[in-house]
Amino acid sequence: MSVWMLAPETGMTVLAFVFFLESLNFEALRKLRGLTVWMAAGMTALAAFCLEARGVFFSGCYTLDGLSQLFKLAIAFGFTVVAAMGPRPATVASDTRPDYFMLLAVSALGLMLLSSATELTTMYLALELASLSLYAVAPLRAQSRLAAEAAVKYILFGAMVTALSLYGLSLIMASQHSTFLSELAAKPWSMAQAPLAVLGLSLFLCGFLFKLALFPFHFWAPDVYQGVGNETAAFVSTLPKLGVVAVLVRLVGTLGMNAQTGAALAILAALSMTLGNLSALAQKDIKRLLGYSAVSHAGYATIGLVAGGPDGLASATFYSVCYLLMNLAAFFVVCGLNPDGSNPTLSSLDGLYKRSPAMAFVLMIAAFSLVGLPPTAGFTGKFFLLGSLWNSGNHWLVVVAVLNTAIAIYYYLNMVRHAYTIEQTNIENDIDNHTSARSILVGTLPMALLAIGMYPLPLFSFAQAAIKSILQ
Repeated sequence: MSVWMLAPETGMTVLAFVFFLESLNFEALRKLRGLTVWMAAGMTALAAFCLEARGVFFSGCYTLDGLSQLFKLAIAFGFTVVAAMGPRPATVASDTRPDYFMLLAVSALGLMLLSSATELTTMYLALELASLSLYAVAPLRAQSRLAAEAAVKYILFGAMVTALSLYGLSLIMASQHSTFLSELAAKPWSMAQAPLAVLGLSLFLCGFLFKLALFPFHFWAPDVYQGVGNETAAFVSTLPKLGVVAVLVRLVGTLGMNAQTGAALAILAALSMTLGNLSALAQKDIKRLLGYSAVSHAGYATIGLVAGGPDGLASATFYSVCYLLMNLAAFFVVCGLNPDGSNPTLSSLDGLYKRSPAMAFVLMIAAFSLVGLPPTAGFTGKFFLLGSLWNSGNHWLVVVAVLNTAIAIYYYLNMVRHAYTIEQTNIENDIDNHTSARSILVGTLPMALLAIGMYPLPLFSFAQAAIKSILQ
């Protein structure tokens, strides 16, 4: 075992500890308060450095492979972008900012551990590490009743599905007598041969589908996105989904999927896409709109699992990375519209092309990508997903996905319409785009979406190679 192989996890642990010491008001660490973004960027560099690391550790509980390292890089990058969006979040009191970033770092650490977990108990503990930190972050929005309500809903619903997951884990242990994926792969997973195991796995996945915001576990997402701080919503809406997709892809790739489970996931994906898009049509609060958007995109990610096989799982992996970029781009605009931290509405976008042409451009590229219009990453992601789904024989689900894309055009392009065609009629807050980190993001996020959209082969090929290593 080489220490450098675990550099991303070690670095994130050290970073969380530094924030912890900073929260204790150590005088020597006060100078680090202005270096939050650059310390986070260092975690991205470590994850990129370890992209080719491979190995199995801790008696088979922890595996470094192409899938885990890709998701760790994406998680570290997402953490860096969130830190750059708001190094000094307006809704977080100055004396609690170190605690805020410490909890985000701990959550990111849990997600990194989750992406490498190859044993069910390890998965459960990693998910709890990531979740409990976010439960504590949710109410950190000064003098906000919405934040308190969001935190209560997030904690109570999260506790409920966590209990279901733990109960499901006990059923798997009782029926299959193992929690290691390498051993479970040789066990039967059909209702005819192992009904208790299938029931246990279904309950175990409840905790992960809750984080993914897939129907019917979606009910928390719009309320939580609306209630928490803007930067917190950017984190909650993106990074936990990466960890969940990594687990689901690993489980489907290792254990396979029977016909009953595939049919159930297909129905949930169709309902999630339809309900999320139809509900988003009526929203005026942008964060709430993006909350229902997340529900629909959870359905899109799931259809890659339904397709299965190397292409389907690689498409789900590819699409989750694309979703990270396009949703972070959308929340970048959300965080910049109102520097006081209040929730922006569609009317807040009026005249954005005059107030901040760069942010209007970011919004346009993010909206086009979320819809799935060329030449953005969202288009190539959906193209790969629908292609693999069609080849697997799920033609009806392809039709549902295409119809939902048509529905989504209305509310995504409505944001662009407000930004470019409706003039500002009232005095709004100044656009927050004055920090060097935000200036970098203005160019980085849209260019990344366009680059992946026009040249997706490197990322998709890496995802394919990662999936093939799991299927072997």
